[in-house]
Amino acid sequence: MKNENIESLFSDIIERRILKKAVFSKPDDKQIIKSTVTPYKKPDGTIMLRLERFTRDNKAYQQNLEYEPSKLASLALTEYKQTNIFTTAGDIEIRRSKSGSTHVSGKLNDKSESANITAHNGEKHYILDLSRDIGFLHELGLADKNGRIHDKKQAKFRQINRFLEIVRDIEDTLPSNRPIVIYDLCCGKSYLTFAVYYYFTYIKERTVHMYGVDLKQDVIEYCNEAAKRQGFKNLQFVSGNINEYDPPEAPDMIISLHACDIATDIVLYNAIRWKARVILSTPCCHHEMSKQLSIPAPDAQMRRDLDFILSSPILKQKLCDSATDALRVKRLESRGYSVTTLELIDPDETPKNLMIRAILTDTNTHRCGEALAEYKRICASLGVSPYLDKLLNENEEKLK
Repeated sequence: MKNENIESLFSDIIERRILKKAVFSKPDDKQIIKSTVTPYKKPDGTIMLRLERFTRDNKAYQQNLEYEPSKLASLALTEYKQTNIFTTAGDIEIRRSKSGSTHVSGKLNDKSESANITAHNGEKHYILDLSRDIGFLHELGLADKNGRIHDKKQAKFRQINRFLEIVRDIEDTLPSNRPIVIYDLCCGKSYLTFAVYYYFTYIKERTVHMYGVDLKQDVIEYCNEAAKRQGFKNLQFVSGNINEYDPPEAPDMIISLHACDIATDIVLYNAIRWKARVILSTPCCHHEMSKQLSIPAPDAQMRRDLDFILSSPILKQKLCDSATDALRVKRLESRGYSVTTLELIDPDETPKNLMIRAILTDTNTHRCGEALAEYKRICASLGVSPYLDKLLNENEEKLK
């Protein structure tokens, strides 16, 4: 069959929207095993093609293509010696010889229904669309210029999308009649800062004023330059101690990912002090309580009852992790927050996986008092004095 006939065949398949999948095998490039092409639908209804190339070093490279026939014809005519096309009108096989001549087996029915095209052909649909949101992902080193997430950054990409899902779940609690003000405390390299800013500004088309705060001056300089290159004009980064930081605008939401040990308590304290409507915090590295549980407790019987856990260093640390965050939840409830704990991503990917989601909903004095009384009772039984409680007690006047 002549090349123009192959091109006409793909044009017919695309025009009729009958393509289910195309498999390209026997490649000219021996480093490649095969490639597959499947159609998928973007959230706005636009149909695209997802090209996935499998290589002999056990890697897969993805690329998003326009829903048109030229690339498919090029693959069949110049890169692969065998092409199998699966459609709702029948299946076709194309074979290309060393001389370049082609032979086609199979035939398409004249009448058939369009293929059922879903988001990524039934695969998990992420909030960030790699056919659209490449800019900042490439800027931060998560993706290449073609929109493929680097192998070592796949877990980070999933984590970012999961975080955005959590943001999406609470966005109706944020103000709708003015710009949203968000702070990322202990922001580090600021993957989440950029993602949340991008989500509200470009996906939800809201005006957001966002600030990232961290001690590392070199990281802050890098983030400010990256924000400038991306044209994120309302995204700013500041170098400083978050416990001494004076926010230029009252926050609607505070986020923080993996602030280490008592840094999480400092984040929560400032979020309470600034009366943030929403707090999203993922704690990390719980050391404080472990040290305190090494000191004799007033409630000796309680300690003896826990000895079957405390006698094992690993189990003791797990207990301290859970107890520290449970007490943080109870202390937030004592300040009028409704609190939920969530898993950020698959626990197999990171042990630092707990998300504390707090929404300021209830400042009822009685209910807050009950939560505080229970908090104090538990602390007394364990013989611990959490740093968050220390900050709140020492700065009671600032909280009024």
